[in-house]
Amino acid sequence: MFDPVINSLPAFAGYFATALGLLAVFLALYFFVTPYDELALIRDGNVAAAVSVAGAVIGYALPIAVAVVVSHSLTTMIAWGVVACVVQLLAYVMARLVQPQLNQAIPQGKLASGIFLASLSLAVGILNAGCIA
Repeated sequence: MFDPVINSLPAFAGYFATALGLLAVFLALYFFVTPYDELALIRDGNVAAAVSVAGAVIGYALPIAVAVVVSHSLTTMIAWGVVACVVQLLAYVMARLVQPQLNQAIPQGKLASGIFLASLSLAVGILNAGCIA
């Protein structure tokens, strides 16, 4: 009864660990690209920062989940992860072009800016996930 699950555990562990690694790399790059310290802002109770980071994380996790499903190798999954990372980082750049004051608004706790950035990240992540073949 549990044999298929037990037999699949090594593959699950490999894909899951790789997905977590990709997520960690994405977050490191995202935190590097943004000019404010999201983690410090979140620790201080800045809801705008928390919402924007949550949108970025979910927006990136969606295409990674699809990449796991469609990939037949970890290499292919990683390649899609790199593409998704670039697309999500470009979404942040696009948000900055649309809202030049974004870099001041998030640290100031302006929730509308956080929601805008999170929504854009989620929308781009959904579209990104849908385009993975």
